[in-house]
Amino acid sequence: MNLDALVFAAHPDDAELSMGGTIHKLTSHNLKVGIIDFTKGELGTRGSAETRQKEAFQAAIILKVAVRENLDIPDGFIQRNKENLMKVIMMIRRYKPKIIFAPYFNDRHPDHIDASILVKEGMFSTGLAKVKTFEKEMIQEAYRPTRLYYYMQTYTFEPSFIVDITDSFSQKMKAIKCYETQFHNPRSVEPETFISRPEFIDYVQSRSQFYGFQIGKHYGEPFYCEEKIELDILNSLKR
Repeated sequence: MNLDALVFAAHPDDAELSMGGTIHKLTSHNLKVGIIDFTKGELGTRGSAETRQKEAFQAAIILKVAVRENLDIPDGFIQRNKENLMKVIMMIRRYKPKIIFAPYFNDRHPDHIDASILVKEGMFSTGLAKVKTFEKEMIQEAYRPTRLYYYMQTYTFEPSFIVDITDSFSQKMKAIKCYETQFHNPRSVEPETFISRPEFIDYVQSRSQFYGFQIGKHYGEPFYCEEKIELDILNSLKR
């Protein structure tokens, strides 16, 4: 299956928090989007790897993603080594996305940084024919997506562009709330964490409102690109 976009995330729930609205916006326009989680989030204070997986697939259904896979890399130990790089390359070659999304390369969580660097390295190496990968004993073809975009997590950046997610914001929040073990749940008896406080969900909404305001919309999600992006000025004027 060829995808239009492939989203890499260090942990289940990262994609939903950072760009769930954009994912839903794309799938609502009949574009095929996949999510590849590096880890199962097993080091999280609340919940377990098993509950997190169930929550991830429930969220994927809400966002209408075409595929969601997990690289089974140990949580907290996303090492930038050849083994993990080859896993990223295999996913890119398997789904041949037109564009890729990854965590921004400077963040509070080391896993986010390491995942970001692996995706960038993977996007380059996947286009090299002499880098050999195999699937079902068949050699995979070299393939390179056209663009790599970074999404925002804890640390902010000056966006290269902002996506209007006003029509998809409610689905973004529904997908986030699938993670009952991770975010505020008054019925939970597990220890409180940075993201389980009710203020955190308020922050997610406020940040979406902040970036939406920057483009004259109700809700938005920011992205960064290291390369220059062309503006189709004729079509923008026609709209």
